[in-house]
Amino acid sequence: MQEEYKEMRDEDLLRLSGDHPSVFEALVERYQAPFLRKAMRVLRSSEDAEDVVQETFTKIYLNAAKFEPQAGATFSSWGYKILLNTCFTRHQKRKRVTGSNVYLDTEIFHNLPDLAPVREQNEIRDMVASLLAHLPKHLHRVLQLHFLMGYRQQEIAEMEGETVGAVKTRIFRAKEELRRIYMMQNSVK
Repeated sequence: MQEEYKEMRDEDLLRLSGDHPSVFEALVERYQAPFLRKAMRVLRSSEDAEDVVQETFTKIYLNAAKFEPQAGATFSSWGYKILLNTCFTRHQKRKRVTGSNVYLDTEIFHNLPDLAPVREQNEIRDMVASLLAHLPKHLHRVLQLHFLMGYRQQEIAEMEGETVGAVKTRIFRAKEELRRIYMMQNSVK
């Protein structure tokens, strides 16, 4: 990275890269390693993670003119949101193509009502995936980020441009709604 760019803010580099594409390299150098780590946590495949990070930088560059700094939303949060959305798209595509199971963090199992009737972990995963599909999009997303993808509440808040308190509230509401859906489905059977 050129010395003159090292001290510049991300937002300024992004704006300047519109007229001088070589400046964008400074942003790539700053964010490539952290983006790659994040994508690896989500996708658990180095090949997919590398592809997603490259696609993310392409989207950031092509949409640079659309970025508008806002209170509580920095270039970093905007970039991570693009990365996360690109990871979700890749994950969904991979899931459709391979028909793979949804792998869930064990924490989500502890937050569900008694699952004793369900014997196999794959059955539980399928059941939870089915329950998640019934949640409203904003609640599904926060559970997916927190429990399925392993993001901390602080990370989710940064990606979503929200406060940690708002994220905690959405997680709580999502878990309550998940319990309600589970109870409704089991009372019908």
